[in-house]
Amino acid sequence: MAKFKIKKGDMVLVIAGDDKGKKAKVLQVLPKKAQVIVEGCKVVKKAVKANDKNPKGGFLSKEMPMSISNVKKAQGDN
Repeated sequence: MAKFKIKKGDMVLVIAGDDKGKKAKVLQVLPKKAQVIVEGCKVVKKAVKANDKNPKGGFLSKEMPMSISNVKKAQGDN
């Protein structure tokens, strides 16, 4: 398992993909997959069935993991 310089809570700049140029906080690092989950980036709508917690069902917006190579630490956050 590789070690990464990016950690949970760091401010990062997205350098590739649909969210290129966004500056946001890392919510989670997945070292086994070499991926990170970044706040407000790579958001997908997930269909949810009705249940006790969500009686109407509908859609849920959720951040998906992106490759750690698509982000870099934001300037001034060393």
